[in-house]
Amino acid sequence: MIRVLVADDHPIVRAGIVGLLADADDITVVGEAADGAEAVAQARLLRPDVVLLDLRMPVLDGVAATSQIVASGVSRVLVLTTYESDEQILAAISAGAAGYLIKASPSSEILAGVRAVAEGESALSPSVAARLVSHVRTGPVEQVVTPSLLSPRELEVLKLVATGRTNAEIGRELYIGEATVKSHLLRVFAKLEVSDRTSAVMRGIEFGLIETSRG
Repeated sequence: MIRVLVADDHPIVRAGIVGLLADADDITVVGEAADGAEAVAQARLLRPDVVLLDLRMPVLDGVAATSQIVASGVSRVLVLTTYESDEQILAAISAGAAGYLIKASPSSEILAGVRAVAEGESALSPSVAARLVSHVRTGPVEQVVTPSLLSPRELEVLKLVATGRTNAEIGRELYIGEATVKSHLLRVFAKLEVSDRTSAVMRGIEFGLIETSRG
């Protein structure tokens, strides 16, 4: 059972999120918080698997709360917000958020995001991923990495990670086991000198390993 703490300063919105999660057989809401400071305190007390966190909250904003929760090592953070500016996305990811979803996302996408983050994966709304791609593509490249750094299969896995697919989905698409996907990802992390999926995607885009369209 995935244990989730829901943090949002709007009672009606928070109740809606709690209701959505309550309908899932594999998810249980263990607590609620109405501001960032309370979210940090509740996370340390309850030690949920995932903290579903809004960005704009009183007392302590979502980015600061994310940083403190991640630093304490008690839970993984999945941002669920209405805001998707480049600055907010980058701030949340830099603070250690494992995912960033928009509240307008389909219920199935939010539930899938909670499950992915609980399993140690990442979750990004398509619009958020696009903004992240745009920012990284215009940023400076500090070193040269050639596609040959990764094996063809590792590149395939990384590109599918960039589309938001889970390890299980990647395994089905490539006809390989989930354990094999994880092995490929660990090698990708080591070669790109990163420690998580989001950073791997950002590094892959930055170094031209992942081609993206602009429009």
